[in-house]
Order: sequence, then structure tokens, then C-alpha cells
Amino acid sequence: MIAANSVRLEMNRCGKIHRPFLFGVDFEIKKGFFSENPLEDKRILFKAGDISNVETALPPCPAPQLEILHTDAAAYTSKFKIVHKGLLYGNSFLLNLTERTPIRTNLTLKQIFCHSRAKYKVLFPERFVCFSPESFVRIQGNEISTYPMKGTIDATLPDAESLLMNNYKEECEHYTIVDLLRNDLNIVAQNVQVRQFRYVENIRTLKGEILQTSSEITGQLSGQWHGQIGDIIFRLLPAGSISGAPKPSTVKLIKEAEGIARGYYSGVFGYYDGQTLDSAVMIRFIEKENGQYFFRSGGGITINSKAEEEYEEVLEKIYLSI
Repeated sequence: MIAANSVRLEMNRCGKIHRPFLFGVDFEIKKGFFSENPLEDKRILFKAGDISNVETALPPCPAPQLEILHTDAAAYTSKFKIVHKGLLYGNSFLLNLTERTPIRTNLTLKQIFCHSRAKYKVLFPERFVCFSPESFVRIQGNEISTYPMKGTIDATLPDAESLLMNNYKEECEHYTIVDLLRNDLNIVAQNVQVRQFRYVENIRTLKGEILQTSSEITGQLSGQWHGQIGDIIFRLLPAGSISGAPKPSTVKLIKEAEGIARGYYSGVFGYYDGQTLDSAVMIRFIEKENGQYFFRSGGGITINSKAEEEYEEVLEKIYLSI
């Protein structure tokens, strides 16, 4: 583990000479991890799209179990009131409020990592595991793309997709985050455009299937981006989809409401192969502290949000994708 700024500098150094690396940065942009040639370095296990440094053979795994040990709706509501007050004052238009829930599972962090069906996975041994469905940014050729994911519903509900797509609160939330990330890409890229808007993705979980809405936003980088890759990524942090808009005042409000650091939860990690970069937002996240497991989850809050509905979404996102 090293200082976040050291991660940025190492990314620039390796990008300039097209050397592969794995990187990660926490939400507060204070610390991170970095590994050169991570396909050979197995201290931190990862999967980014089709690339992984994990052997094909999977370790044995019992039938997965996950139990929420206790919940505290009253504590969440107190945080929600702080956020809602900030929204009323115009300090934020959209804020991602998160919760830390104690859980019990019969699996180790490594078993969760190896058996999770997720596009992006990372395991920091004895610290945390992440099995994320959400891309942060991809860079291929000179094109940079980001894929904000906002809006969730239980896929088993009657007409679930229609309910999700016609939900006014979810629609407003998605419009806001797309606008924020389009503005973010404009900081580092040219010719920014929304290529696909609000499409539905199906995600399988241990408890069943959920639907989530995503969009695709793209822009063009200069041909010298490899040697500036750390600078580019860090100018986009923290990820807009798990902070909110406008970003500076929203991050301040998050700190006030949540009261504890998120750490690596809702930070970002990614893999650079010497030519392309693929990275993810570290959501769907389980951390281990003094032998106890905690699941981190959250959701977007707007002026139209209701505390009880948002808390149900927080609990709905506590799952194993196995």
C-alpha cells in the first residue's frame, strides 16, 4: 500500500514505456496499490474483463451462504436527513449514500473472489474482496469511455423493466449522473458524446436477478495519453457514479453524513496491458476487520428520494454473485 500520488506517478512512468500494471486508489484519494507486470505478480488477484492473473482451476467452494447480522434503519435515516437537507439547500443534486452492514458467510474472501460471476474482481488478501459490475473508464486506441450505472430493481417483479425505465426518480438520477460524467470526460478529452443512453443490464445474484440501467459516454484523447495515464485517471476521481453532483460539495456532504472513511470501497482499480486500459468502480464490496465481515452498499439520493425506499435498495444490493 502506497500514497495515492505515488500510484499516479507510477502509472505515468509505466504508461510512458508501455509496461503493464495493476492499480487501485481509495475513495478519499489518499492511498492505493500498484503492481508492475501483475499477470506474474499474484499478491493481489484481479480480473478486468477477459484478463486475470488467477489460475483456471477454482478452489473448492461449499454452497454459498450470506446472512445479514443486523441492520440499523434508524441510523441510516439520520444520515439520509443530513443528505436531504443538503439537497434542499442546493449543495448537491445527486448524492450516493452508503452503508456498512455486518454480515456472516461460510466463504473466505478468496472463495468469494474466485467463484463470483462479475466482470471486474479484485482481492486484497485478508483485507477486502470486490466483485463489481460497473466499469469506470476504458481507454482503447485514443478513445476513452465511461459507463455510469444508476437505477436498480428486482428483476422478478412483474413488468420490472418497464417499472424501472418509467420511474421518475430513477430517470432523474440517471440524467444527473450522465451529465456529471460527460462533464468529467470533457476535462480530459475532446468530442465527448453520449453514445448509448439508459440501457438495461441483467445481473445475476445469489438472491436472484436484478436489473440496472447504464449509459455509455465517449471522448477522444491525444496520442500522448499513455505517458499521462495517471494524470488522466486522477483528474476523474472520485468516480462520479458513487459520489454525486456537483462533485466537490457533494463529497463534503458525504463525509458529513457517513462519518467514516470509505477506504477502498467505491474507489477504483484497473489493468493496463501496455496498449489499453480497463478499470472499474469498486462496488459490491466485502471487507474484513478483526475477523468480522462487512458488506458496503449504497444508492443515489435525490430530492425526490424516500429514506425507507433507499434503505431497501441498500439491503437489496447485499448479495453474492455466485
